[in-house]
Amino acid sequence: MTDSVAIALISGGLDSMVSAARAREDGHRLLALSIDYNQRHQVELAAARRIAQKLGAERHVVLPLDLRAFGGSALTAEIDVPKAGVGDDIPVTYVPARNTIFLSLALGWAEAAGARDIYIGVNALDYSGYPDCRPEFIAGFEKLAELATKAGVEGEPFHIRAPLQDMTKADIVREGLRLGLDLGMSWSCYDPAPGGVHCGLCDSCRLRAKGFEEAGVPDPTGYAAAP
Repeated sequence: MTDSVAIALISGGLDSMVSAARAREDGHRLLALSIDYNQRHQVELAAARRIAQKLGAERHVVLPLDLRAFGGSALTAEIDVPKAGVGDDIPVTYVPARNTIFLSLALGWAEAAGARDIYIGVNALDYSGYPDCRPEFIAGFEKLAELATKAGVEGEPFHIRAPLQDMTKADIVREGLRLGLDLGMSWSCYDPAPGGVHCGLCDSCRLRAKGFEEAGVPDPTGYAAAP
């Protein structure tokens, strides 16, 4: 256990919620960072605010960064969110270099705040195939952080913590319950249906529903269509 501060990236989703709770369990005081990148909807940011408050974050920064200026993704451009099921290729919901951008911002705050641990809820098993969720990426960014910062050069390296890296979505659901979290507070859907419910058909909805089903626990999520 420590009494240090950690930066926790909180998107509002299930994975980032559980990851941030793990940071707290590891003994860290929390600084929560969410990025308002002008994504398709704001509902996940509302979830992020609820989660950060519930986890007792000492500060929660919602940082505006308009990635619609670049586009290139169904989440940042007028591109339809796919609803046909999870495929083998990297889907159009991939936002170019998103986790690299987000971790860079978290790294800047970490150095300014004296934090040396950054928590991110990436997962490389039950996910949509994004390249910036792989263990190689996390290891590479940690090395970059050492080379790119005053703290790293002076022998105070940063640690990029990805506690869910090797978990299935069912494992993550079970971990959230072990941590005593209200998983219904989180938001996963890429394309919310009218009435503020999950669409049920996008990749993220399907993976979320699969996780609860395989964990053998009730899914608290409202879906417009059965995943």
